[in-house]
Amino acid sequence: MSIANAQVNMQGFGISEIRAGVLAHSVDRPGPNDEPLNLTRIEDISFEILFFSPNIDAFKWIGSPRPNLGATINTKGRESKAHFALTWSANIFDSGFFVEGSLGAAIHNGALDGVTEPARKLGTRVLFYEAAGIGYNIDDDFNIILFAEHASNANLASPNKGLSNLGIKLGYKF
Repeated sequence: MSIANAQVNMQGFGISEIRAGVLAHSVDRPGPNDEPLNLTRIEDISFEILFFSPNIDAFKWIGSPRPNLGATINTKGRESKAHFALTWSANIFDSGFFVEGSLGAAIHNGALDGVTEPARKLGTRVLFYEAAGIGYNIDDDFNIILFAEHASNANLASPNKGLSNLGIKLGYKF
């Protein structure tokens, strides 16, 4: 199957882009030398599928976000999660750079309570999910994005340690 045929097939499912990347896990926990941003645990793998924004008035009214299904999988047995979100993107002039933000929900396999560090006490199984990033369009097909993601219960339950990851991902657009 040619790349052009693969693109048509993916677009037939409404898929506009796929992404994969690596992340530092729990960057908000102090590092080995009490650094405020801990980048020593690069142990997460991220996958995302972004769909075309539905051509309906409600989506147009909120800025035509793209639905996003994704997962962050921890390779060391710590917290992993899957998310569903809406993703808004905006180009920065004609520079090739863009910014984006996502809002949605996540479900995780971590502890709710009763664990000790480095495990997180996340309080509820379903969490709010937010992400933000700055990216660069390498060409018409590929982009690279530096992004941060956060999931927590927004203090609707106790405890609420939340989970904040920082990483980089490569995207392929159809």
